[in-house]
Amino acid sequence: MSERSMKIHVVDDDDAFRDSLLWLLESHDYQVEGHDSAEAFLIGRTRGEVACLIADVRMPGMNGLLLLGELQQMGINWPVIFMTGHGDVPMAVQALRNGAHDFLEKPFDQAALLASLDSALAVALDRQSKLLAYERVAARLALLTQREREVLDLVVQGKMNKVIADALGISIKTVEVHRGKMMDKMRARSVVELVQALVSVQE
Repeated sequence: MSERSMKIHVVDDDDAFRDSLLWLLESHDYQVEGHDSAEAFLIGRTRGEVACLIADVRMPGMNGLLLLGELQQMGINWPVIFMTGHGDVPMAVQALRNGAHDFLEKPFDQAALLASLDSALAVALDRQSKLLAYERVAARLALLTQREREVLDLVVQGKMNKVIADALGISIKTVEVHRGKMMDKMRARSVVELVQALVSVQE
């Protein structure tokens, strides 16, 4: 997936401004979709989509900050760019502290918007890549037997087979068998690759 293939959702209750922003983004070959309220945007929203959100802060009903909180509760970790015509420093600080990617005050410079958007899309792509890596490693870990997982834990601690055998009360030969199966299931050709995979899960 490339940055330009990801969808950008624009949430703003000002129809004229929203349409103008959608036209601007489409003219730069972005994939866009507009919504006139936070509530409308949330309908049918799932964790599976990889996207970026540009949202007004001050809207009737659910405002932008509440929308950000709702997305976070749903486990949707998209980069969010907030915009407002009535912004102030405390609101900007609150939005950024709550996890917003950026904060732009209307009317904003087109170049500043596009730069912020490209940065947000790069973040979304990186998060997606890490999520896929996490899911691959988690699936492999789920294939391990309890004994293989015990061997894995000791292997990544740098323990030699003899030490592992003593710790688990089994023979060195049995350790070698479990270790071989564990490495196969984890698709690791070395202890270094094994550790790197596990670190990616913990990040």
